[in-house]
Amino acid sequence: MPETDTLTMTRKDRIRLDVLTRLELGEFPSETAAAALKVSLRQLFRLRARFRTDGAAGIVHAGRGRQAPNRVPDTVRDQVVAFARTRYFDFNVSHFRDMLASQEGILLSTATVRRILLDTGLLAPRRKRRKTHRLRRDRVPQIGILVQVDGSNHHWFGQDHPRLTLLAAIDDATGTVLAAVFREHEDAQGYLLLIEQLIRRHGRPLELYHDRHSTFEINPPRPWTLEEELHGRQDPTEVSRALEELGILSIAARSPQAKGRIERLWGTWQDRLVAELRLAGITDTATANAFLPAFIAAHNDRFAVPAADPGSAFRPIPHDLDLDRVLSFQTERRVRNDNTVSVNNQVVQIPPGPLAPELRRGDGQGTPASRRQPQPLARRPAAPPYRSAPHRSHAS
Repeated sequence: MPETDTLTMTRKDRIRLDVLTRLELGEFPSETAAAALKVSLRQLFRLRARFRTDGAAGIVHAGRGRQAPNRVPDTVRDQVVAFARTRYFDFNVSHFRDMLASQEGILLSTATVRRILLDTGLLAPRRKRRKTHRLRRDRVPQIGILVQVDGSNHHWFGQDHPRLTLLAAIDDATGTVLAAVFREHEDAQGYLLLIEQLIRRHGRPLELYHDRHSTFEINPPRPWTLEEELHGRQDPTEVSRALEELGILSIAARSPQAKGRIERLWGTWQDRLVAELRLAGITDTATANAFLPAFIAAHNDRFAVPAADPGSAFRPIPHDLDLDRVLSFQTERRVRNDNTVSVNNQVVQIPPGPLAPELRRGDGQGTPASRRQPQPLARRPAAPPYRSAPHRSHAS
C-alpha cells in the first residue's frame, strides 16, 4: 500500500487514519466509526475503500497542493497589487473592486480582491466588533415621504487641507441621495441652497428629518419677547420659516441613531468621496460642487434600493409660490427692547443712532448688519484716585 508522510497530514486526517485503522482491526462497528468521524455510512464506506487501496495517502484530499482551475492568473494578480499600491492606495476593498471594474476593466469579486490583498500583506485582517443592538425603524414605503438632511465637517480634500462641511439630503425609502452641496460651515444659507436643489430636482417632500442644529431650532433657548407672547409662538429660524411656507413638516431627531441612514452615508462618503476627490485632483469648493452630480449618480446606482411602493410622494411647486422669495433671507427683522436683532441665527447689537435701512432687512449673510462697526460709547471721565481721610487724634 502506498504511504504518505504523516507530517503533511492535518489534525482531521490523523483522526480519520486512527479511526479507520481501528475499524479495520474490528475494535468497533461501522456505525460507531461514522459517528466518530461525523460522516454518513456511505461516506465512511468510500473512505474505507480508499484506505484499503492507497493506505494513509487515500485519506488526504486529492486536490491538496494543486492550483484551482479557476485561479486568477498571476498577471492579473500583479496588476491588482500594483493598482492597490499606487493609484488606489486609499480605497477600501469594495470601492477598489468597483474602480477596477469601471476604470481598469478588471472584473473580480470583492472576496477575490480581498484575498489577493490579504495574501500580499496590503490588507490587515479585520476584527469583528460587537454591535450594540438597536430596534431598527422600517423604511417609509414611498420615495418623497421622509427626507433626512445633515452636515458633515471633515477633511474632504485630505488631511493637508482645512476642514469643509458637506450638506446632503437622502431619501429614507430608497437610500437615494437627492442633493448635496459643499459649504465652509453648516449654516442656514447652505441648508436653503440644499432645499432649493432638492425641490427643483425632485419636488417638495412631505417631511424633513434633521438634528437640533441652530439653523432649525433656536439654540440655546432664549426668553420670549412680548411680541412672541402675543403671537403665541417664538419667531422661527430662517430655515424653519421656509419649510413652513413650503408645506414641509420639520422633524427634529433626538439622537444620531434616529437618522441613521444619513449618518451611515457619511461613513461611506468619508471613505469613497475623499478618495475620488484625491484621484481627480480636486482641492477647491467650486470644482467639488461641480463633481458631486456625477458622483451622486454613481453612488445611487450602486447603493439605492427600490421602495416598497413604486409611486412618489414628492409634490410639485405651486404656481402661486415664489420659490426664490421663500428660500431667501428677505424677511422683516424685529428690534428687541435691548436694541438687538437676530440675523442668520445670531444676535447682532445695533449701534446707537438712527436705524439704518439695511438693518431692517437681512440678506442671509448677516451683512451689512454684522459688519457694521458699532460706534464707541462716550466714556465717563475717570474718577480721581481714592484717598483716605487724614487721621484725627482724640483730644485728651
